[in-house]
Amino acid sequence: MPQLNPSPWLMILVFTWLIFITIIPPKVMAHKYPNEPSVLSTKKLGTTPWNWQWH
Repeated sequence: MPQLNPSPWLMILVFTWLIFITIIPPKVMAHKYPNEPSVLSTKKLGTTPWNWQWH
């Protein structure tokens, strides 16, 4: 059964992972995201208690 011979499939697997590890991540990380997060303010917002009548 030729599918059990690991010789060609092992090299295909190794080359595929080399491509995934070396070529693809820099291309993905080079993208600029249009909505980058920014700090709006460090001021703590004051909260008021909500008096809810439960009965």
